[in-house]
Amino acid sequence: MSIADKVAAVLHGGGVIAYPTEGVFGLGCLPDHLDAVQRVLQIKQRDASKGLILIAANSAQLDGWIKLPTDTELPEPDPAKPITWIVPTASKVKAIVRGDNVGIAVRLTTNPVAREICTAVNSPIVSTSANLSGEAVASDQLSLRRQFRSLVDYIVPGDCGPATGPSEIRHLATGAVLRPR
Repeated sequence: MSIADKVAAVLHGGGVIAYPTEGVFGLGCLPDHLDAVQRVLQIKQRDASKGLILIAANSAQLDGWIKLPTDTELPEPDPAKPITWIVPTASKVKAIVRGDNVGIAVRLTTNPVAREICTAVNSPIVSTSANLSGEAVASDQLSLRRQFRSLVDYIVPGDCGPATGPSEIRHLATGAVLRPR
């Protein structure tokens, strides 16, 4: 069984993974497995009101999750400068995923491992940094394994990159920067 098949089986089975993204390691699951979303929040000790990010390999994977205004598209991602966009939600988004926010945070991922995961499950996945709320993010596979080995169902091998650190967050409609890099 390939790594992609293993990850897909874990995610489709309602599991939680730790995996590399563009700038930091992430914790994730499928956004329609609400028990898994709750587990991600518990593992991270994150307040559900803050909401979570969805990452996708392409815009089509976000169909049903976001509802962009007519003639609006997500900008093509810059691998070195990932941007997470706040956009209007569509019917699939449950409150546990978006938190108390009106919109949802989404990013087209350029990390090859994260893209392969989204492609293998043909879905966006939940993405939140692999750390306990307020603590430093796991910086390498060894620290990721030490901190999360007993908390997640699978740790996906691979490296973060090509960016460093968390993505910038912007509002798509206004361009306002909500979290700088």
